[in-house]
Amino acid sequence: MVTIRDIDRVRIALAPTRTISHTMTNNDTLHLIAQALELDPATLLAIYPKPHSGIDEARVAAWLKKEGDPGFEPCGNTNLIQLLNGLIDHKRGPREGGPRPPEHVLNNNVVFMKLKIALNLQAEDILKILARQNIQLSKHELSALFRNRDHKHYRECLDPLLRAFVQGLRARSGE
Repeated sequence: MVTIRDIDRVRIALAPTRTISHTMTNNDTLHLIAQALELDPATLLAIYPKPHSGIDEARVAAWLKKEGDPGFEPCGNTNLIQLLNGLIDHKRGPREGGPRPPEHVLNNNVVFMKLKIALNLQAEDILKILARQNIQLSKHELSALFRNRDHKHYRECLDPLLRAFVQGLRARSGE
């Protein structure tokens, strides 16, 4: 089993050699989520908050391509945040008081939290998903990921943890 402390040790060990680690881009994140939740470009466009402001199915498909593929287009922070907010509305119903205002900061913690909300997952559900991916976290370590960035117990969600969680969602949906 891999713990969050092990992931931190790997990150610290690799920190000086930045060429080895690969940071997930918004496109990588969107691609993983789309695969895990079996969302095609048409469905992603349908959940994208209205008005689309120039977003069409071809553009969403371009966001899902790998960097270097013909037709690839980078997915900006605002677009990913709006898609995640749309996913919440799609899965849980529209929010009272109108659409969610987009966040100004996008990081793995925000993505993780939005997926948790959209899929109505409790701590126990997330811990089970991660355990199936051989990642062992305590409830305290998990709650630290969802705290305010200024909180003394806040913990950054690293790419391997978010990737394992999303892959675990994919395995969960296949059950």
